[in-house]
Amino acid sequence: MSILKVDELQSRTSGNRITLPDVNNYPPYRNLIINGDMSIAQRGSSETGITGNGYYTVDRMRTLTNLGTWTLSQSTDVPTGQGFSSSFKYDCTTAEAISAGSDRMVFEHRIEGQNVQQLKYGTSSAESLTLSFWVKSNKTGTYCLEFFNQDNSRQTTQLYTIDSSNTWEKKTITISGDTSQGFTNDNNLSLGIFWWLGAGTDYTSGTRQSTWSDTDNTNRAVGQTVNLADNTANEWYITGVQLEVGTSATPFEFLPYDVNLKRCRRYYFQPEFGTEHYLNTIDSDNSYRRTNIVHPNSMRASPTGTVTTSLGGGGVHSSGKPTVSGTNKDSSAVNGDLTGNAGFARIVTLTLDAEL
Repeated sequence: MSILKVDELQSRTSGNRITLPDVNNYPPYRNLIINGDMSIAQRGSSETGITGNGYYTVDRMRTLTNLGTWTLSQSTDVPTGQGFSSSFKYDCTTAEAISAGSDRMVFEHRIEGQNVQQLKYGTSSAESLTLSFWVKSNKTGTYCLEFFNQDNSRQTTQLYTIDSSNTWEKKTITISGDTSQGFTNDNNLSLGIFWWLGAGTDYTSGTRQSTWSDTDNTNRAVGQTVNLADNTANEWYITGVQLEVGTSATPFEFLPYDVNLKRCRRYYFQPEFGTEHYLNTIDSDNSYRRTNIVHPNSMRASPTGTVTTSLGGGGVHSSGKPTVSGTNKDSSAVNGDLTGNAGFARIVTLTLDAEL
């Protein structure tokens, strides 16, 4: 196959010349981060009083903390002129100094093993990775950024600096591929990205590993000078997170909203019932109710289903509220058993969770 490369074209009749623009053919779905623009928040736009680990507000973004108390939110504060509409915001509401070695504050993104096979880790062809993101905080200083191989307990930690207070800054970090250990090809957690926001001596008393090494917890956050939890004035924002193969960062890959939502619903789905959803009567004495929820797309695994609010009419749920059973990747059954043989059962809010 021959390739013709030209900078300009000239008309045969008029002699006019047209300069050809540069065209960048970036591959689709090159971003290994799901919801890196923070646009999807199925759980809601804000949660207060956060003191522990979990997924809050913005989809696919996880918090690990035993340090301070936080309000986490989907914010509209974004870098100007970059095309973003949302960011993830940490707001410290109860300050806490680092007093125990196990203290930590971490923002995390988790990736399935079958989504990182193209990295060829564990072979001599292991690919380099480049992570880029926009970050803003009043708290300047040095922060740790850790890549963690969950399958083989391997990690590498890089440093970045927030230079100017309350100013959006773009950071780009490149790491070499790990030729020693790969990732299991399944739907479980393989690669974790950790943005450290505070760390005790259990994580900072060793030696920082700037290349892939077997994990020693004392090495994981060496160089972290910031404790974001030390003052209630502290805030930290992030958006535009992109992880891609190679040694340079390309422009952020914006996906259509519906495509982004579908990818998030692989891990978490909250059906929109409006005011309520009725369970159907399925037995002769009129006391047992059931409905089947078809997932909009296959979830990562059989989800854990929880009915968070429900209503009964003319009867009372014997278990307090309907229960979710018989789940698989594509559907979930909701069962309601009324103590009376009359009336109806309704669910108002249901969550289906298959997060990593």
